[in-house]
Amino acid sequence: MHPAHLPRPVMPQVPPQQLLLGQKAIVTGASSGIGRAIALALGQAGADVVVNYVAGEDKAEQVCEEIRRCGVRAMAVRADVSDEGQVREMFARMIRQFGTVDVLVNNAGLQQDAAFEDLTLAQWNKVIGINLTGQFLCAREAVREFKRRGVTPEVSCSAGKILCISSVHEVIPWAGHVNYAASKGGVMLMMKSLAQEVAPYRIRVNSICPGAIRTPINMEAWGTPEAYRELLKLIPYKRIGEADEIGRAAVWLASDYADYVHGISLFVDGGMTLYPGFETGG
Repeated sequence: MHPAHLPRPVMPQVPPQQLLLGQKAIVTGASSGIGRAIALALGQAGADVVVNYVAGEDKAEQVCEEIRRCGVRAMAVRADVSDEGQVREMFARMIRQFGTVDVLVNNAGLQQDAAFEDLTLAQWNKVIGINLTGQFLCAREAVREFKRRGVTPEVSCSAGKILCISSVHEVIPWAGHVNYAASKGGVMLMMKSLAQEVAPYRIRVNSICPGAIRTPINMEAWGTPEAYRELLKLIPYKRIGEADEIGRAAVWLASDYADYVHGISLFVDGGMTLYPGFETGG
């Protein structure tokens, strides 16, 4: 069977819980892939959602339409997260429309791969600018709003939540992708240092670290039977992950059910970080 048609995991048929009812969320890079799945999951959980995108307005508006079918509000906002002015305007627009921000999901990211000796400064700066500086700029605006507003007990027992979408490559080295791995390693210590700093304000900061997830952007890794078999050598659980599994993790981590979870990297990877090369003794 072609891997694109391999059966997805069967989930219990229960209605989504409204764990984020009344909250206002922003998801960067939310017009496709993992960001789209997270934005939809937050909407299903009762949150109003800002869908950030940098290109493809039609796709962003489609995501908003799907979110609105859940009975909540959604708004698409174009902004380059590596641009300080655009980030500030995006948050200002969200606050004007929705009143505040309760949840930030720092998802926007990209790869520009090359052998190290061929890696250009432009490729390095682009990846670091989006993947790391972009998370810093968005988190800074969110923290400012969380501190200004404080805790609203009828909405959440925390003043705000930041979820940094990182990667298994915050801990697994990745030859040929040095700029990407460096950006995700930076996200890990930025997240933990920020979590340490803002904890007294009841602001929670955590990361989700996906492994191999079935999205169009990484089809090269799973789009043929041969590629899929090779990929499974890296995954002890022997299947690729689905984007909505990251969405469900984000809902839980942003909810009050996870209120005592702070400063962690939650790996959603089928065991990829268990060093499967050693599963038969190395």
